[in-house]
Amino acid sequence: MGRKAHIDRDELGRLVAGGWSNARLAAHFGVTESGILQAKRAAGLAKPMLDHSAAIPWKLNRAHNQTGPATNLRNLSAVAQGGEVPRMKVNTALRWAHRLVDSGLDISYDPEEGFFETPVAGESHVESVLKGALAVLGEGEGEQEEPPQNGS
Repeated sequence: MGRKAHIDRDELGRLVAGGWSNARLAAHFGVTESGILQAKRAAGLAKPMLDHSAAIPWKLNRAHNQTGPATNLRNLSAVAQGGEVPRMKVNTALRWAHRLVDSGLDISYDPEEGFFETPVAGESHVESVLKGALAVLGEGEGEQEEPPQNGS
């Protein structure tokens, strides 16, 4: 039986702060990436896990996990929870959600067929997820584009 690898928490902290990837850390310490994730959690260095169950209340078929609606709902949920989402992805999710809300549409899910747009019946799921993200971003904030300069 092999000896368990030792991961020095101080060194791990310095390397994580230096931007090292999990793969690079695993190679450096001679462990698996899973071992690095466990060590980061134990050392308090892991990013907190976000809970997207309110934004995606369905049990998704693996084939639908990375589709546009799932990704947009997940990104809006991450924003609402204070997670870091690249601005371009936030803008895409906001445009998608605003388009649905402004058109009186909502999103539904079927494990066989995937996501589909449907007329709002009662409370809009997309609108509630959108409101959560906008509350963190600041009401009415959308794309961060500079207004055109008029040359004066």
